[in-house]
Amino acid sequence: AVVSTQSTGEGGEYECASVLQVHTQDVKRVVWHPDEPTLVSASYDDTVKVFREFSDDWECVQSLVGHSSTVWSLSFNKSGDKFVTCSDDRTLRVWCRDEGKFTCKSTICGFHPRPIYDVSWGRYVATGCGDNAIRLFECHGSSLLLAHTELNAHAGDVNCVSWKGNLLASAGDDETVKIWSLDT
Repeated sequence: AVVSTQSTGEGGEYECASVLQVHTQDVKRVVWHPDEPTLVSASYDDTVKVFREFSDDWECVQSLVGHSSTVWSLSFNKSGDKFVTCSDDRTLRVWCRDEGKFTCKSTICGFHPRPIYDVSWGRYVATGCGDNAIRLFECHGSSLLLAHTELNAHAGDVNCVSWKGNLLASAGDDETVKIWSLDT
């Protein structure tokens, strides 16, 4: 449903093509599938929703449950056949595509003593946590194995992590952005 059309000021226009109201509380993150017309959202309602485009509109095709508290973020692997979610419940969940649907294949717990605010899947799965630390996990199938913990990466909660090749950027409550270089 088109809601409004606006000018970009450079001769182009953009419009709201769809409004998706399927979560029952705040939506915390939306992430596009790397290769397909699929959008995934994470919410304060403890769920993850998967959307696909059908006949010029978007529909929720899956509602994924498993976390017991706010799902703060998610990140796809490069091929898009898996994604990982992080939550206020201090767990990571790895979701794998099986016969066209995503299902939770593993839950990783016991490594984060506080909420996990962000996750980014690059060379490793990186997490930003409320304990001021960044953790790196190696992916083995649908399992994640802890490879490194950078304690006191920030002087406050680590709110955001993002990979670009061998560089990991992080941002925290300490008003800083840090760039970490991973040796190859």
